[in-house]
Amino acid sequence: MASAAEPPIVVVGAGIGGLSAAICLAAQGQPVMLVEQQAVVGGKMGYLEDQGFRWDTGPSVITMRPVFEQLFARAGKRMAEYLELVPVEPLTRYFYPDGVRLDMTRDWPRLAEQIAALDPRDVAGYLRFLAFAAEVYRITGPAFLYGPPPSLRTFAAAPPASWLKIGAWSSMSRAIARHVHSAHLRQLLGRFATYVGASPYHAPATLSVIAHVELTGGVWYPRGGVYQIAHALERVAAELGVTIQTAAPVETLCVEYGRVAGVAVGGEFIPARAVVANVDVATVYQRLLPPGSIPPRVVRRLATAPTSCSAYVLLLGVKAAYPTLAHHNIFFGRDYRQEFVELFDLGLPPSDPTIYASITAKSDPSHAPPGCENWFVLVNAPALDGRYDWAANRLRYRDLVLAGLARYGFDLERHIVAEHCLTPVELASQTGAWRGALYGLSSNSARNAFRRSPNRCPYLDGLYFAGGSVHPGGGVPLVILSGMAAADRLLSDRAAR
Repeated sequence: MASAAEPPIVVVGAGIGGLSAAICLAAQGQPVMLVEQQAVVGGKMGYLEDQGFRWDTGPSVITMRPVFEQLFARAGKRMAEYLELVPVEPLTRYFYPDGVRLDMTRDWPRLAEQIAALDPRDVAGYLRFLAFAAEVYRITGPAFLYGPPPSLRTFAAAPPASWLKIGAWSSMSRAIARHVHSAHLRQLLGRFATYVGASPYHAPATLSVIAHVELTGGVWYPRGGVYQIAHALERVAAELGVTIQTAAPVETLCVEYGRVAGVAVGGEFIPARAVVANVDVATVYQRLLPPGSIPPRVVRRLATAPTSCSAYVLLLGVKAAYPTLAHHNIFFGRDYRQEFVELFDLGLPPSDPTIYASITAKSDPSHAPPGCENWFVLVNAPALDGRYDWAANRLRYRDLVLAGLARYGFDLERHIVAEHCLTPVELASQTGAWRGALYGLSSNSARNAFRRSPNRCPYLDGLYFAGGSVHPGGGVPLVILSGMAAADRLLSDRAAR
């Protein structure tokens, strides 16, 4: 239990990682202050309302329900009293340029029939892939998701046969090809690499765990919208006594004698006995710490390291209804491999992109006026590196995306009555994401699993990290786990003193 005379632990950034860390700390009797630059909590998880339409502006696919339940349990709460997660069916509806449509569903007889129509061999092949992905999860989960940050020592301690079994040094696309034959199904399964902003042609086969957690565990929708997660966590944090200050951008982390001693907000120094930064590590090292606090080589490495991709987002209020669409929809481009060449090799948004469209009005009719739909449209985009000028091209790219949807028979242009756009530039400025990258360090290399920043700063005492740029990685459930891990490490360090 903390002394009443001690300053609080300050959590910088009220995104999901920061909220999770604050909850876990406060549940252990620690005084916690949470400061957020935006007017509301949530970080990348936001929402927007306009002309009767409501859109979630950040994450849209929610998996790993037990992680949410675990967080509420650590707070001594029942999730059902704060948040209702309902299953989405089908999980996603996939559209292909040749006219094929496939519903990824947990209804096995229905799914097996669709797979058999593509290639009868793949009914068994798909099940073999699921078994492979489940084995990857069993082997890697304790080290890469639920335990402390992995190291090469972790890798060396595991039986070599385990790592060979999961294809640790093979690409995700090659692992998929060993199990299924249909080009359609290979493309669908490869798409799970994009959940961490990576390419299936370069990302390691271990990322097949993403397919496992979705295809086996299902997709969930928070009743009322994805932002209800942030709202629920804010309620829990407040009930546990966390002081929450919004519209309070942190100017710097104050360092004294090799230790982070507080934060500066609005020119005022707020003392802290520890700081948890729910901000991209590269942004913290580059912009929030005094020069010289971190070894220059480390700052340079983070600043120049390859990152995950970013996103281009259109929020469209459409005065039309499309009964052939589901809650989650994917419209594949005509050359999937070329998309990733353009993204990661050329630094350009794809010229014929795969388009994701989430329409929450399918599950929550109140999110759009009668007879209308709220389209959240997302296309993978390169992180900012100066090679593409979004200010000059954002409208041109908007037209390209809408043309891609029109080729599938969804000519939205004449039905749009409300519209908003987010580019990597806004994602960087509004969330602190380094170069606008959504998931921090690139996952296009097996080695990067060991290079992801840990939850405790190795260079300054009293500084801890949560969020998608640190262990265990990006995506809402993993960000929750990062907040738990940061809190646990902080509490363990204090107990050891």
